[in-house]
Amino acid sequence: MEKQIIVTIGREFGSAGHEIGEELAKRLGIKFYDRAIVEDIAKHTGIDEGLIEKHDEKSRVPFLSRTVRGYSNSMEDVIFELEARFIREKADQGESFVLIGRNGDGILKGRPGLITVFVRGDIEEKTARVMEKYNLSKADALEKMKRHDKTRKEYHNSKYETKWGDSRTYDLCINSSPIGVEITTDILEKYILSRVEKD
Repeated sequence: MEKQIIVTIGREFGSAGHEIGEELAKRLGIKFYDRAIVEDIAKHTGIDEGLIEKHDEKSRVPFLSRTVRGYSNSMEDVIFELEARFIREKADQGESFVLIGRNGDGILKGRPGLITVFVRGDIEEKTARVMEKYNLSKADALEKMKRHDKTRKEYHNSKYETKWGDSRTYDLCINSSPIGVEITTDILEKYILSRVEKD
């Protein structure tokens, strides 16, 4: 792809946002970043992958952390800054990519070629997907979804004035449940290619 295109995808847990983003990147022939960010940071900093994952996409716990002269002792803040640096470097290098979560829409706000997407889903479909993927009961799946979405919302809203999941924050919000992963990806692909042609 000649023009740089960066697609950030926020997503509700169980909405298949990861699968949609991965398929979208394949179709567009561009990089896909999710877990690869964790692996890259671990490789270049020596921080254990498990430790990064533990604090990945989480807001800091106020009573367990403090900031002095702009420096935070919060592992959540440290991971956020490392991930933000990774994301900005890829964008500065002119790379095109699809990015899942990690406040990419806020980190890259105002960049030419940035398209922000939010994927949501209906509770029944999300629950069924989470039950199957993680082999959970309905009650446990619902609790897992609630917990993850709460964490993602707090993480996003702690960093930026825009609100996680608010349609006014994104270029496009889409419900993947009624149409499934493939058709949702079709719609996003068409929208992105139309934007590329128009710009």
